[in-house]
Amino acid sequence: MAAFPVLFLPPARQGACGSAAWPRGSLRGPKALICRGCLILLHVIARGKIARSPEADLVARYEKRLTWPARLTELPETGGRIPEPVTPCRTVLLDERGKALSSEGFAERLGKWRDEGIRETRFVIGAADGHSDAERAAADLLYALGPATWPHLLARAMLMEQLYRATSILAGHPYHRAG
Repeated sequence: MAAFPVLFLPPARQGACGSAAWPRGSLRGPKALICRGCLILLHVIARGKIARSPEADLVARYEKRLTWPARLTELPETGGRIPEPVTPCRTVLLDERGKALSSEGFAERLGKWRDEGIRETRFVIGAADGHSDAERAAADLLYALGPATWPHLLARAMLMEQLYRATSILAGHPYHRAG
């Protein structure tokens, strides 16, 4: 019988969801206990179909790179039903009047919500006319990808890249080179 090498892992502790977790660095703070069940579902909800395009390829590329669970939901330009959220949930509206956060600030916000036990964060990209005043008032964060106005397809790709960058920052991965 062949001998198999024994792997020594650090002792597991309990994560926010109650399951076994191992320490992992978090942005500018104490080491957090992270397990796959403690990660936030990153749910991008967008109006309109992206179809086959270079932008769709970028969205798919960053979705594959994400280590956090992600879901993409496309709705028609008008109507359509947004799926029920996993609670507790945060809603982020991409809005030209929103707050432009640095990549580190965006990562910090996601890390804070993760550490608070938030299960889903919804990133809503509106139709051509944007969001209603009621939707803006109900949102937890109005987020802008800068002062310029971007086509919806590019906004999806840019959002997915920022989600990948933020989760890489939180994991201590060298993808983000601040300086």
